[in-house]
Parts: sequence; structure tokens; C-alpha cells
Amino acid sequence: MSRLIHTLAALAVLGLAAGCSSAADVDEASVAGAASRQASPAADSPFWVDPASPAAQQIQMWRREGRAQDAELLSRIADEPVALWPAGEIDPTATVRAATSAATAADRTAVFVAYNIPHRDCGQHSAGGAADADTYRTWIGQLADALGRAKALVVLEPDAVAHIVDGCTPAEYGAEREQLLAEAILRLKQQPNTKVYLDAGNPAWIRESSKLVEPLKRAGIANADGFALNVSNFQTNAATKQYGLQLSGDLGGKHFVIDSSRNGNGPLPGVWCNPPGRALGTPPTTATGEAVLDAYLWIKRPGESDGTCEGGPAAGQWWPEYALALARNTGAR
Repeated sequence: MSRLIHTLAALAVLGLAAGCSSAADVDEASVAGAASRQASPAADSPFWVDPASPAAQQIQMWRREGRAQDAELLSRIADEPVALWPAGEIDPTATVRAATSAATAADRTAVFVAYNIPHRDCGQHSAGGAADADTYRTWIGQLADALGRAKALVVLEPDAVAHIVDGCTPAEYGAEREQLLAEAILRLKQQPNTKVYLDAGNPAWIRESSKLVEPLKRAGIANADGFALNVSNFQTNAATKQYGLQLSGDLGGKHFVIDSSRNGNGPLPGVWCNPPGRALGTPPTTATGEAVLDAYLWIKRPGESDGTCEGGPAAGQWWPEYALALARNTGAR
């Protein structure tokens, strides 16, 4: 049991490092309860469920407070595999190894997001990233080393390519960014069981998918397993899949994944940051019914804020009220 507690405590640290505030201290009882929920992930999902996620910790807190109904609703998030976002400010080795070790023990694939590109998010809600190119290369190397031989899926740098295309990222950074992405793909693909999907925005952002083709090629998409769509957004599966099929065709049949974490009610026109009234989407699965669509994933962690808008905390911070609303707005599965 002590080894289990040590591993899950390390996973809790990952949540904190990624910018999400812990819902409660990880005590032995809450960890044991959380661990029991990860034993039986959906049969058609090969992905690992984090038993010490903020949602899992929130459930334990609410049960202690007598909020049994809210805790049960929140299990709609806690019981599903969601991506881990290792913090860029620190060496990710310990936390990534903790996650991959737990995933390997469960014979599952751990899902990660590499989100540390220099000049990230054009100085907006998720501004930051590595200080310079060499710092980024070091961080990607640490992440790759930590993945080892474990089965892993990495979504590489949400927004990075689309922000080149829409002009938000200053033009003088474009060539360096594409080079860093290409290098990151090659480095991550040195790990024998790691799949890499380079982010390509969403259909409501770069409406003409053809505009992404050349930037994606310069960013090394040929060496990646594919591209990712709708990360942290709310576009419907239908719209995103159609967009992805078009982009796949333009890229010679490249495969893709879709973030379905919060798109159950689709987008709220004009509001991309913590829009109210949204719902959880298709649970993570590889059963997509489409040959080039490899998976629906929960890449954005449901319940973590998009930024200080609509009453939310800082980007990446755990927001239990929003998480509960997402769960409450989602029909029983």
C-alpha cells in the first residue's frame, strides 16, 4: 500500500504542477477509493484513468461533506481517462514516470499534452512557455526520456501551428517554432511505444483547413502519427470530423484525434472561454467508426478553467463548480 500511496501522491503533484489546484489532500482513504475507480475503464478505451485526478479528489471531499449526489455526478469525469499536462516550468521526469508506471501496470496508454512552446498562446490566458529554443529542446528531451518504453500518446503543442496561421504569433517566431515542433516530433518518436499528434486547431478557428497544410508540413507532420483537433474547444464531433477528413486528405491520409471532452452541447456562439451550459462529450475511445480517426480523447481536463473569464480562476486551475455543471448537463451513459 505504501508504494501505491507514493505513486499516487506523485500523480497528485503532477496535477498541481500543471496548474490545477488540488481539491483535497491525498490521504490514504481517498487514494484507495480513487484507485478502485480506475480498475475498470470502458472496454473500448485503451487509455489510463488517473486515480488521483482533481475530480477524484473532489469526489472524496464532497463525500466527506455529505454531498453524495454531487460526488456521484462528478464520477462522470473522474471515471474517464483524461490527458495529463506536465508543467513546463519544471523537469517533468518524476511525474511523467509516475503516470507511465501506473499506466503500464494497468496495461493502458497514458495520454499527455506537451504545452511549453516559446511565446505560448500569444500572451493570452495561457501565456508562458519555455524561455528559449534550447530550454524547450531540453524539456522535450526530459519528457521523452521519462516516457521510456511505456505506451503513451502525446498531443503536441495546442494552438502552436494555428497561431502561426492566424497571425497571432509574430511572424519572426514562425520559422523557429516550426523547427522546434519538427524536432520535438522526431525526439518523441524515438520512444518505441509513443504516438504523437500535432495540434491543428479547430474548424471554427482556421475555417479553411487548406491554410494549415504547408505550416503543418514544415512543422514535421510527416513524421508524426497524425494531428489533433478541437483541443480545449467545444466544436461538435460531426463538424470536427468533417474538417479532419478534409485536412487528412490534403495531408496524404494522415490520421487524427478529436478532443471531445466538453463538446456534448456544442459551442456557445461568441464564447470560447468557460462558456456556460456546456456538457461532457463522447467518452475516450478508439471505436470511432472512421479509419483515419484514431480516437476521441478528453485532452482538455473537464473542470479546469480556460482562464479568468465567466467567473473562472486562472487557466488550468481546477474549478469544481464548472466541473459539476459539465457533469450535470450530461445525460446518463
